[in-house]
Amino acid sequence: MSPIHLALVGVGKIARDQHLPSIEKNPDFKLVAAASRHGTVDGITNFKSIEEMLAAVPEIEAVSLCMPPQYRYQAAHTALSAGKHVFLEKPPGATLSEVEDLQALAASRGLSLFASWHSRYAPAVESAKDFLASTTIGSMRVIWKEDVRHWHPNQEWIWQAGGLGVFDPGINALSIVTHILPRPVFITKATLEFPENRDAPIAADITFTDAQGLDLSAEFDWRQTGKQSWDIIAETDAGRMVLSEGGARMSVDGVLKHEEPEQEYPMLYRRFAEIIRAGRSDVDIAPLRHVADAFMLGRRKFVDAFYD
Repeated sequence: MSPIHLALVGVGKIARDQHLPSIEKNPDFKLVAAASRHGTVDGITNFKSIEEMLAAVPEIEAVSLCMPPQYRYQAAHTALSAGKHVFLEKPPGATLSEVEDLQALAASRGLSLFASWHSRYAPAVESAKDFLASTTIGSMRVIWKEDVRHWHPNQEWIWQAGGLGVFDPGINALSIVTHILPRPVFITKATLEFPENRDAPIAADITFTDAQGLDLSAEFDWRQTGKQSWDIIAETDAGRMVLSEGGARMSVDGVLKHEEPEQEYPMLYRRFAEIIRAGRSDVDIAPLRHVADAFMLGRRKFVDAFYD
């Protein structure tokens, strides 16, 4: 089977760190072009805009979009309108409405749209899901704290409206939680901390529940120094489950149950090829819906100005 001719749009940090190595190792894809305002990829033809690229390279079959979420809708609409399958970096868009519109457009044209929640492909996530399905959950705590200076140095878009702020990493936790829990959850209370000089939050405390009264809370913070915290802790009738290191390790009552090397982005590209070959889409907006609910329901608290 011949490889799918793929183009990359947005050649920044995430593209270089994750997308390009994963594409290079996947025989289902052949990278044939890239478009970016500032970056280029060696060995292929590069363009400044997606429009210019699609017009010049008609053999492109699929497009992977790695630009900030505020600018992704127009690029995705352009690619789908040109008959290309589309891979959306997380979060899939700046709003729920635009993602739903893209989903409808893809369906109307028989194209595949992929909302890529990479943290769901962390090694121990499926083991955690299987464990929780076999237990009664009493409570769950999500602790997702990291240093924005390390992960997003000098990236102003994350602090702008639509950039999500601390929900840029926090949505990774939400993508795992919405995947491993046996029932849907909803937000009952939230506090969002906004630096006085930013349009997006730097921290958030959120309380959730479900139809059966689950006790679930999440702490997101972008001011963490030292060791980063990416943990989901569930108290169950079968013991305390800890999904740690962003989903890489799962233990129960201190006993390690699952650990493997991280392969999140290679698995995303395997999934993208799979849905293209199957002629369908994979678009789950549950994590983004929770972010929208937090902004809708949340109380705003202003804190000191932040400078990275």
